[in-house]
Amino acid sequence: MSRYSPLKASPPVTLFHDGHCPFCQQEVAWLKKHRHQELIALVDIQASDFNAQAYGQEFNAMMGQLHLKDSQGEWYIGMDASRALYAVLGYRRLVKISCLPGVRGVMNAGYRYFARRRIRIGRWWEKRKAKG
Repeated sequence: MSRYSPLKASPPVTLFHDGHCPFCQQEVAWLKKHRHQELIALVDIQASDFNAQAYGQEFNAMMGQLHLKDSQGEWYIGMDASRALYAVLGYRRLVKISCLPGVRGVMNAGYRYFARRRIRIGRWWEKRKAKG
């Protein structure tokens, strides 16, 4: 997969998200209001009827990183899932910038760092929000 592959994601896309994650909840709420919401199907991987194996994936892998599947059956995982999503939504220039050498590596590393800690950070964020 080339660094610019996420720009080739074909709508409609399916975004697999963790419905228990506070950050994912915020993102999903925004996506449901987006002017191009018809281009995205949202699947909560925490739903009781969700079966990762039905999609050829492992649940723990899907919990570890964002997954997106486009209409051609191509999977985008991690930061590339975010890039593909935003490319489909029309933010192609920003996605191109995020694919540049150096920028891509930093963003990928930042995503991995955040993804491993999102539940802990989310709990902290929710407590802080409740105090404010």
